[in-house]
Amino acid sequence: MVTHDLIAAVDLGSNSFRLQVGRVIGNQIYPLDSLKESVRLAAGLNAERALDDASQIRALEALARFGERLRGLPGDARRAVATNTLRVAKNASSFLARAEAALGIPIEVISGREEARLIYLGVAHSLPNPRSQQLVVDIGGGSTEFIIGRNFKPLHLESLYMGCVGFSLRYFPGGRVDKASMRAAELAARKEIQTIVHTYRKTGWEEAVGSSGTAKALVDLLEMNGLSTGGITADGLDKLATMLLRAGDARHLQLDGLRADRVPVLSGGLAIMLAVFKEFGLDQMVFSEGALRLGVLYDLLGRYHHDDLREATVSLFMRRHEVDGEQAARVARTATRLLAQLLPETRDDPDHPDVLTMTWAARLHEIGISLAHASYHKHSAYILANADMPGFSRRDQAKLSRLVLAHRGKLERIVPELGESRDWMLIFALRMAALLHRARDEAPEPPVQASLLAMGFQLRIDADWLAVLPLTAAAIDEEVRQWAGIGIELKVRRKHSERSP
Repeated sequence: MVTHDLIAAVDLGSNSFRLQVGRVIGNQIYPLDSLKESVRLAAGLNAERALDDASQIRALEALARFGERLRGLPGDARRAVATNTLRVAKNASSFLARAEAALGIPIEVISGREEARLIYLGVAHSLPNPRSQQLVVDIGGGSTEFIIGRNFKPLHLESLYMGCVGFSLRYFPGGRVDKASMRAAELAARKEIQTIVHTYRKTGWEEAVGSSGTAKALVDLLEMNGLSTGGITADGLDKLATMLLRAGDARHLQLDGLRADRVPVLSGGLAIMLAVFKEFGLDQMVFSEGALRLGVLYDLLGRYHHDDLREATVSLFMRRHEVDGEQAARVARTATRLLAQLLPETRDDPDHPDVLTMTWAARLHEIGISLAHASYHKHSAYILANADMPGFSRRDQAKLSRLVLAHRGKLERIVPELGESRDWMLIFALRMAALLHRARDEAPEPPVQASLLAMGFQLRIDADWLAVLPLTAAAIDEEVRQWAGIGIELKVRRKHSERSP
């Protein structure tokens, strides 16, 4: 089991980028160092939802500074996640390639509900009594997450497409604030919240908790200026809104605790929080220092302690789609064995990322059968690409989907997506494992060995074993043609066992 004294998380938010380094003591994480850069990435989205050059430059410069702090930490002790703006940006892929080079580690673009889960994980670890049922609200730059949870377990997770940067730009252009614009922004937020409020109110909560930048800015403004004596209150928000309307622009406010980096997004964040209080009928909300980056750290810690949520998600999907567990296990064993022959660094390392991905793909490759047996691999791939899978990033899901789509049928359909990727080795191992176990029986492990060629793969097969399996032999011959069709050689060597006469 891998353990580290120091772990780090990077949060590429729509308003700010944050780096958190924590010291691990037992099962607890103690903040050690943090960095924050006000990038306002969401402000760089143009009408076509593409990031402009200026926002990309700001982001890359911030990530380069973060990358310097991350140097020296082991690769598996660092994790970076990106949120709403990079979920919606049309040019996210090209930007992420440059961003990863600047930061020095991969960046995972996580779904809205996964963001909500990680936020709750961070908040729950910072509350004095996580056993109470909480409503957690996290107003970010591009989205707002709503969670009801108890005892570190989320009961409801939602992410709505509204944030302080987007609302500030849309409803308060140039920073101007008046009654009409504030009313329009608040009503727009209330309309979004109405899609979830009934379910949340029915479940109920004992305490409302705010997290991240907008909640922090509001609690500071309210308490430091005598507008509230305890957290965020409905009365305090109304007083602050009145002051903002009188000023006509957040830049004209003379308030203690109003930081320069919050001024451009204060109006949008305040409008959303007003809507939250009215739709949920709140009088008061406490603030939690825990947020997405702390949740990422605890999620990372859980993986070290083999409390990996991804494993729980895979098991849940297998149960939900009534997967044949014995067949999945057979395919997984053979696939990981073949992968170890192709990639020796994966041998005897069950936590290697390629081994984990291969194992999960093997266990999930037949989930599409629950919809229809015909073209089930396409159904499986669609589910993996589009379902909410707690613990998995969008990139993780896309990779699983590609592997499962490619485990049978025509290889040419995935050539444009993979190119020269090493994922071809995972695909080869999974295809061969699924092919070799078509009989779905308890026969011994197939006597097959794999190795790499300069331009493809080689299979060494016991000829006597294959001689009594004409369907398998025909399928292997078809595999040779499939790989040749995409320009990759598959050489099959049939060798007689030493027992043969």
